[in-house]
Amino acid sequence: MKKVIIMGAAGRDFHNFNVYFRDNANYKVVAFTATQIPDIEGRKYPAALAGKLYPKGIPIYSEEELTDLIKTYKVDEVHFAYSDVSHEYVMHKASQVLAAGANFVLLGPNDTMIKSRKPVVSVCAVRTGSGKSQTTRKVALTLKAKGHQVVVIRHPMPYGDLVKQRVQRFATYEDLDRYECTIEEREEYEPHIDNGIVVYAGVDYGDILKEAEKEADVIIWDGGNNDFPFYKSDLEIVVVDPHRAGHELAYHPGETNFRRADVYVVNKMDTADEEKIKIVMENIKKFNPKAKVIKANSPIILEDGSQITGKRVLVIEDGPTLTHGGMRYGAGIVAAQKYQAAEIIDPRPYAVGSIKKTFEKYNHLDKVLPAMGYGEKQMKELAATINKIDCDLVISATPIDLNRVIKVNKPLLRVRYELQEIGTPNLKTVLKDF
Repeated sequence: MKKVIIMGAAGRDFHNFNVYFRDNANYKVVAFTATQIPDIEGRKYPAALAGKLYPKGIPIYSEEELTDLIKTYKVDEVHFAYSDVSHEYVMHKASQVLAAGANFVLLGPNDTMIKSRKPVVSVCAVRTGSGKSQTTRKVALTLKAKGHQVVVIRHPMPYGDLVKQRVQRFATYEDLDRYECTIEEREEYEPHIDNGIVVYAGVDYGDILKEAEKEADVIIWDGGNNDFPFYKSDLEIVVVDPHRAGHELAYHPGETNFRRADVYVVNKMDTADEEKIKIVMENIKKFNPKAKVIKANSPIILEDGSQITGKRVLVIEDGPTLTHGGMRYGAGIVAAQKYQAAEIIDPRPYAVGSIKKTFEKYNHLDKVLPAMGYGEKQMKELAATINKIDCDLVISATPIDLNRVIKVNKPLLRVRYELQEIGTPNLKTVLKDF
């Protein structure tokens, strides 16, 4: 029996355990480690989910304790199971594990993908913030318009009570409240609910699939970060961001998606440099020339841009896109510049609590406030930060209405963005062939 630690971030790690280790008597998972997401360590993967081999559950530690844990538990293998990190980062972790004496392991698609009884379309990306969510929405609406019963299954974000979150179904805003969803969860679920699409998520993706198959004739896998799908997909759509040209070959496991893609969506072409677009296109031609390529933009959508003109503004952008996605700006900054804001306020001097720690950890950020909200406490700290800032207007470029989850003391203008394909092929033609 090999002793194992699974390195994760409350997502891929739990899935890999469920499908590969849970009832596997050849292994004993002694611990999970956690990173990327605030305050997800210090709890247990519960016995109710861990199975008969783990009657006491499995402890979850901070990744900072990894080397000591390997030695304390006399670990044989460490399995790396989270996403949107550079290849260099992964190999530094591998070196740390090897130096402590254990094997470093990456489980692949054949050992972790579940086969569905229904057709599956997956939407994944090479980096967080490439435009995966709006692509998924467009795919869902296109299939729905053809008369299909579409269900979206979203990559996990289980930051609360894992037993209660085993299988979650979201069809109304009341479901979001019932499951006490974080801002990050709402950003992914609300737009689908607005479009009349049912979303499933949770912890046990075998059980989730069984429930989704009861009401769907087509399932869409809505990927998280740049992870590859949990299900065997009949059509793999991968979104590429030319703003970060070359990252499709430099980040894990985004390069896996890049090499597996049946269809590419090269997004944000209206705002990317021609030279960077060229790099992406050349890499597609070199590494996956048989894939279809859809060219697309992500234009900003707002009711009245004149509200921005001449104003001192605070810009809030999607959290994960700015943090582990590594972007310096998003649609909010684009809107502020397009409509000639007088000043974009630097939020860093006003940050409190975990928001201040976020700026310390991700020091590439200056003129934007990431919409961090991984729990009630952090949401309150986000609101407190916003309320301290002296500005005329808040530009909110998250996919949700922040007024539903936090209370702010100044006007808030929503900026949205949707996928806009350029010519053909497009998603309609690709899905028709599918």
